[in-house]
Amino acid sequence: MWLTANEALARLGSKPQTLYANVSRGRIAARPDPADSRRSLYSAEDVERLAARARGRRSAETVAEETVRWGDPVLTSALSTIVSGRLYYRGRDAVELSRTGRLENVATLLWGGDWHGEAVAGTAPAGGLATAFAGLAARAATDLPSHGRGADVLRIEAGSILMTLAGAFCGNQTGALHARLAAHWQRPEAKDLLRRALVLLADHELNASTFTARVTVSTGASLAAGALAGLAALSGPLHGDASTAVFALMQEAGREGSEKAVRNWLALGRRIPAFGHRLYPDGDIRATELLSHFELPADYAELAGHVHELTGERPNIDFALAALVARHDLPRSAPLAIFALARSVGWLAHALEQVAADHIIRPRARYVGPPVSAPAAR
Repeated sequence: MWLTANEALARLGSKPQTLYANVSRGRIAARPDPADSRRSLYSAEDVERLAARARGRRSAETVAEETVRWGDPVLTSALSTIVSGRLYYRGRDAVELSRTGRLENVATLLWGGDWHGEAVAGTAPAGGLATAFAGLAARAATDLPSHGRGADVLRIEAGSILMTLAGAFCGNQTGALHARLAAHWQRPEAKDLLRRALVLLADHELNASTFTARVTVSTGASLAAGALAGLAALSGPLHGDASTAVFALMQEAGREGSEKAVRNWLALGRRIPAFGHRLYPDGDIRATELLSHFELPADYAELAGHVHELTGERPNIDFALAALVARHDLPRSAPLAIFALARSVGWLAHALEQVAADHIIRPRARYVGPPVSAPAAR
């Protein structure tokens, strides 16, 4: 259910500035009003949650549970943040970095030291996701634990882990990472777009895969183990593999027509994949930037128009990656490969930061199972 601004303010009992601040921090989901693109609608569930907070003191358990569901920040980090719809890496605008920089430059920025990765070719043909999992698993079984080792040594290791992933996704190619992807897929004309996409995807606060990587390394596990955990989380259809659902929707649109396909999905109570993002109420800036540098295929443009008309949502980065695949006839596995190679830079940055923090991440669970029986008195 969605509320107008006046309805949301009435339930919250707050000023408009407070409502907008909560939206920008991801506490209240917002989307454009399909009936009037100048206005926004606000998630009734999120508004009620914050209104309940204002009405009375919440228990520590409730606070903790809400925190892991797009709630308040749970860890301190100097790596990335989203402010007023813009993404920043160590205070620098990610969109601006994507216009001239490479993923290697972002690694240098986020890792806090010189780039230590070597542009060496993989030792075997690329095998994609399966090879990436196997390569990281082999390293996780043999690499040294992360704790008790110096920052410079760990940065060198991070660079070699990134090269392990590059070999898995790019095979026997050399050079800059975006160029290696373009050469592997034999699409030199896509090289600059791949460069931009890799930079835009390098880090994104405490997303599911990054948090997983941090928790893993907080135990003292190796950087490779952290990257392996991150890759496992990324592979889910609600995270890095979200573009697969876009391809399924496009297939239906090809059979039924775009508008009917969108209506069919909505009639079944399904969210349209790869549209909207809680942290970008005015549209995913990463998608907006990437899509501005190539012409959308006609069928993708038509679908995006109908989705916006019927839901008010705009494309996010997953849609942009799917459209890039269609524009340059890349493999269907390309979005996840791009995502994994890029985001591994962020996983490793967070891993390095977590090692420096030197504490284990160990939350408690709120038990809701059968009553616990007290031991019999003796």
